[in-house]
Amino acid sequence: MFRTPLGARTVIGFTSERRLIATLGSEQPWIRLAESALRALTVSLGVATITVDPQFTARAPRPLNPVDSAHALLIG
Repeated sequence: MFRTPLGARTVIGFTSERRLIATLGSEQPWIRLAESALRALTVSLGVATITVDPQFTARAPRPLNPVDSAHALLIG
């Protein structure tokens, strides 16, 4: 699941492996599903929107290293 720019939950689908890799990277696990199967998997979670071939995604948040954060506060 992802969130749209307005914060709504959406499921993401890609029309090709090339497009998936271009957006999410080559390490992203994936399986091939028909649209009907994708909807069936997500409707019970309250997600009715499918976004196809998004071209932009934000990187997953990473925890800050407490030492780096403290150092940045002292320097910054």
